[in-house]
Formats: sequence, C-alpha cells, structure tokens
Amino acid sequence: MVAPTWEQYMIPSLQVLADGQVHRARAVTEAAADLLGLSDDERSTRIPSGMPRYRNRAMWALSYLFRAGAVERPARGQYRIGELGRRLLSEHPDGLTERDLRGLPGYVSPYVKGAAAAPDSGVVVEEDATPLDPVEQIETGIARIHAEVAAELLSRLHAQDPAFFEQAVLDLLMKMGYGGTEGTATRTQLSNDGGIDGIIDQDALGLARIYVQAKRYALDSSIGRPEIQAFVGALHGNQANQGVFITTARFSSGARQYADSVATRVVLIDGDRLARLMIRYGVGVQVKQTYHRVEIDEDFFE
Repeated sequence: MVAPTWEQYMIPSLQVLADGQVHRARAVTEAAADLLGLSDDERSTRIPSGMPRYRNRAMWALSYLFRAGAVERPARGQYRIGELGRRLLSEHPDGLTERDLRGLPGYVSPYVKGAAAAPDSGVVVEEDATPLDPVEQIETGIARIHAEVAAELLSRLHAQDPAFFEQAVLDLLMKMGYGGTEGTATRTQLSNDGGIDGIIDQDALGLARIYVQAKRYALDSSIGRPEIQAFVGALHGNQANQGVFITTARFSSGARQYADSVATRVVLIDGDRLARLMIRYGVGVQVKQTYHRVEIDEDFFE
C-alpha cells in the first residue's frame, strides 16, 4: 500500500476539526491517520530526521491549510477550522490538493517560480509538483546526491592502491571515535601482516585494541565464509576478541551468518555501508554548501 501524501491528510484533518473545537496538532495528526486507516508499520516509518513520516506529512497538511486560511491557530500548536475550511470540506469531500489552494485569496504556492505574486500575475507554476512535503523533497534530494557521491567514493577507493585504502579505513574508524581521546591507529606492513591490515589502540597504553582487515574487492563481487574464517583465525592468532572487516564489495549470507555465530566479535562493513559512513563522518568528502531550514518562532509572537 502506498503511504498517503501530505495532500491526502488535508481533508481528514478538516474532518477532525469539523466540530469547531480547538484541537492540539498532535491529536489532529493522530485522528487524521486513523481516518486514513494507517497501519502500525506505516506509523513506525520515519524520515531521515527521525520524525515519523505520517506525522511529518500531517503537520505539513495543517501548515498548508493554515497558510490558505482554512484553519486558524488560536494558540501555539492548536488548530480550529475556519469558514473557508468548512467550504473546502464541503466542495472537496473526496480529496484536496495544493493545486486546489492556488486560486484562494492570499495563497501563494511554494512551487511558484519567483517572488510572491497574485494568482493571476502570469508567473509560471510547476504543474508536476511532487506529492512529497517540502522537508521530504529536501531529504530526497540530499539522498540522491549522497547516493551519487557514495558510488563515486567506492569507485575511487577501488582504483587506489591497497595502502591508500587501508589508511582510509583507519582514518574513518578514528573519525568515528574508536581511537578514543588518546588512541592511535597503525597500518601494518603490506607483507607478512598475518591477515591484519591495521590496529587501533583505543587507549594510550594499548590495553584495548581493534584489529582491522581492509580489502579492495571488485564492487560487484561477494566475500564468502572462507575469508571471514581466515580473519577470525588471524584474530585468534593475535589473542584478539574483536575485529572489523571492511571491503568495497559485499558479503554473502554465509559470511554474515558465520560472523554472527562465532564468539569473537566480528563486524562486517560492506561497500554500501562504508560509503555511507565516509559521507556521515566527512572522510574523503567535503561539505560543498550548507542550507538552513527555518520555521516560525512561536515564542517570539506570544
């Protein structure tokens, strides 16, 4: 089942408010979700910021209705239906879209190109506006950019020599905080490394260590159980109880099952997760531009 868009929350929200009473935003969003018949799984789905997706979309529906003058906000986080809202509910019982709001006095669509203008000013309107709410549009765009960067990251890492890749992996783990405040990361010699490519000392004395194996395999290849067994053997040979196996490729189900079954703690990081971690912790990438999303400070107007 396709999750309801933010537009599809507008009529249910008006139906909840139709009693003319003042309702808290959270109560409206929950009741609207009930009217739409959302399942527990749909309610548990979250957007990247951590907010439940259905609640985010329902809140944007209330925001649009407020901008259109269909609902009033007598106090912070509280809503009440207006006369326009009753009319819209009567005229559009089967659904209301942002396009329906465009001709309303004082309403300016966020999809209008250029400065705010009257409905008949001649400005060009995007006819294929996405059904995602504005926050999801931003997050979807960022996700697409990150996906492109992640693919290029893996390609570039695979093209480098083994020493570069091993050092990049250690840099990432240190950036993630596994070296603590006084720890160090050491890359072992390429020859006779015993199956260990790097060692991270998590404290100044080296009492807690993480052993690392970093392998540049073809991006479409799969690492099987034998390679993980060999890594576990190398850990045992160093009297180690924890290790990280990082690759540009992916792991077979057998490899993951074996890693989960052994007493030694072995973490497997495939190419997809490696790229996402590098982006998250700023290793091999740089921030090109920062955008700030603002909202009204309700305290300012109280």
